[in-house]
This record gives sequence, C-alpha cells and structure tokens, in this order.
Amino acid sequence: MVRVTLAGPELGGLAVEQPAASVRLLLPVPRGQGLVVPRWNGNEFLLPDGGRPTIRTFTPRRLDPRTLELDVDVVVHGAGPASVWAETAGPGDEAAVSGPGRGYVVDQRAPAFLLAGDETAIPAISQLLEVLPHDAHVDVHIEAAQPEAALPLPHHPAAAVHWWNLPPGAPAGETLRVAVRAADVEPGTRVWVAGEAAAVQRIRRHLFDERGLARSDATVRGYWKSGRTGDDEDDSQ
Repeated sequence: MVRVTLAGPELGGLAVEQPAASVRLLLPVPRGQGLVVPRWNGNEFLLPDGGRPTIRTFTPRRLDPRTLELDVDVVVHGAGPASVWAETAGPGDEAAVSGPGRGYVVDQRAPAFLLAGDETAIPAISQLLEVLPHDAHVDVHIEAAQPEAALPLPHHPAAAVHWWNLPPGAPAGETLRVAVRAADVEPGTRVWVAGEAAAVQRIRRHLFDERGLARSDATVRGYWKSGRTGDDEDDSQ
C-alpha cells in the first residue's frame, strides 16, 4: 500500500461528507509527458488522439481543507497504470481529481455492523471504523493476497478484526467469501462489503438470496475486476 498526497489550490471547495466515498483521478500516462485533459463526446471521455484516458477511482483517505491536501492509498500490484503512478509520482507531477462519489450512510441505530473486503477496501474500512457508533459491535474481515498488507486499523472499542491470507493460486475473494458465509449476521446488522467484482457478486447472492438479508441493510461494491488493467471500475481503493 502506497499513500500519495495531492495538493494545490484546485482542491479548494472539494468536500467529502460521507465515509467510504470515492474520487476519480485522471493520471498522466506515460509519466513525465504532462496531463492531457480528455473531452466528453456524449458517451465517454476521449483524448485528442482518440485514445481513452487513464482514470482510476480511489477512496479519499484524508482531505484537509486547510492545507488543501488529499491522501489516497493505492494497492501496488504488478505494472498497472495506478501502481506505476503511485510508486513513481513525485513533487510537481500532475493529476486531475473529480468527485466525490457516493459514500456510505451510517445507520446510527444499528446494533452491529459486518465489514468485509480485500486490500483495496482497507481505506474505506478504516474510515468506517472511525465513524461507526462506539456501542455497536463491528465484525471486520479483510482478505490479504500479500501478508504484509495486514496493517494497524483505526481503533474501535467494539470491533473484532480478522485478517485472512489468500492462498497462492486461489481466486481473488475466495477466503473473503468463506469468511462472510461463516459470519454471524444477527437481525438488525448492517453489512458493507467491497472487493473484486466477481467475488462480491457471489457474496451478494449469498447475503440476499441465501440469507434473505434485506437489500436496504447491505452495501456491496465491486472495486476491481481480476485480470483487468484497463478502464476503472465503480471504485478502486
């Protein structure tokens, strides 16, 4: 996980009012050639040469309206555009920011919460732990494909945090799916899940079709697609 801090007067007016929200970043690719702002053709954003811009979606981990700084945490894996950008970006490099996108509305009356996700969901889960009611039990399950991804999370007095290592060769989200199936979801529990798109789709079916959980009680988001390094998904990390 690499934290990148963006700063500048252009961040003035940006406000993030809900946890687990999102911002979209337009990245300069290749690095060092400057940022080219695409145009909207009524259906999609396109660069002057007809190519598609590199846009990724992240959780705004910290926004400081005083210093006009925005932190985004990026899971580094392979040679994808976002990973390369996060590892090589330096002072003076440009990126464009838009948003924020939808966040999570916390039910302050809920007696318990189940939070589940892979490494890309760590920033959002961290934000949720900071704002969930202190008297609500919070059951947290995080799948880590890389053991070093297990890092300290914000303290919540009634949270139980479980880290699950994804075995080599196992499909993304497999241990997360098993963990959610085994978790106790008492009546009134609110559920928040995010991670690899196909995996969370299976978790969604389990929650709604097998458990009969009300759709209003759960938020399930696909943050990325396994094997895809092209266009951004609904959310990323």
